[in-house]
Amino acid sequence: MRDQIKRLTQLLRASAFSTGALLCLTFTPPALSASQQQLDGVKQEISRQQNQLSSKQKKINTLQQSLKQQELAIAATAKKIHQAEATVRTLARSIQALQQEQQALLQQQLGQQEMLKELLNTHYRQGKSSQLATLLSGMDQDRLDRMTVYAERLSQARAHTLDDLAATKTELQLKTHQLSQQRQQQQDLLAQLTDEKRRLEREQQQRQKTVRTIKGQLKSDTRYLSELKNNEKRLVAEIAKAKAAAEAARRVAMNGLAGQKGKLPWPVKGTIRHRYGSPLQGELRWKGMVISKPKGSQVNAIYGGKVVFADWLRGYGLMVAIDHGKGYMSFYGYNQTLLKKVGDTVQPSEAIALVGDSGGQETSALYFEIRRKGTALDPQSWLTR
Repeated sequence: MRDQIKRLTQLLRASAFSTGALLCLTFTPPALSASQQQLDGVKQEISRQQNQLSSKQKKINTLQQSLKQQELAIAATAKKIHQAEATVRTLARSIQALQQEQQALLQQQLGQQEMLKELLNTHYRQGKSSQLATLLSGMDQDRLDRMTVYAERLSQARAHTLDDLAATKTELQLKTHQLSQQRQQQQDLLAQLTDEKRRLEREQQQRQKTVRTIKGQLKSDTRYLSELKNNEKRLVAEIAKAKAAAEAARRVAMNGLAGQKGKLPWPVKGTIRHRYGSPLQGELRWKGMVISKPKGSQVNAIYGGKVVFADWLRGYGLMVAIDHGKGYMSFYGYNQTLLKKVGDTVQPSEAIALVGDSGGQETSALYFEIRRKGTALDPQSWLTR
């Protein structure tokens, strides 16, 4: 459409020249009127097409805003699912431990019951002859004293065993109650997970419709190229902001990535879909790399540092930027959800996000960049072979 406007503008200029020539050569009112009508028509066409361009750009911007809101909603739901799944795993381990404790208590209870039976049996056998009968039997005093002490100790042991058995029974009841509560909590969480996953599916379907509409609006190569250029400008602007914020808020010394080339772990392990420097569109080339990975996979920081950007960025979706110091920064885009926020300190290989397809991508992958003082570097050369 811009080419059409250009041609119409040239026609307008030619028409204006023709009108000037006509005014010099002739004063015929009908000819002047026809040229003026032609000029007015060209001006109206230019205005119409410019308005159409402006309207389409507004529509794209509105769609991108809708996409942002949908992908942020997906991110929130995906984060809830991630946290719920982690809680379910913790509960499963806790339930297993409680079951083992419960079994140990049951065995302990059985042992105490057997001991109590033995003590009662012994006490019963001893009780067949009373102290009076023993006294009248002519038993010497020393032996009588020993029998009395034995009887007292036997009675104490029985009382102690009864106390232990009561305590075991109480503890067993408590463990059974805890186990029941945690199983109920686990069931509730699993039901919540099912609901959240259904919601996630609905949100993703709505997002796909928006992505298809945006693709339709950007079907022109020139328009798509313009969008990609603008995306790059947005990223550069955010890098500048993040760098300024990092410098202003830096509290810990960070040594950058110097000396780490070829030694850093991969943020995700997967197939490389696009490499650094490969053609993107027209004269544009990839400033980072795109690694294919299933949705929901964990994204890890390549090195320690501080999170300086964690938000949705047009063209890159949900992105995390980590400042490693000395001008080095790493970027992780297209995520389904973010696990870190601005200001968080991260350790090497720590989980920072989950792989997704945000930013209007058609398939799930991770967009990964490394920059030094704003200049993009080949990220693959920094990763382990």
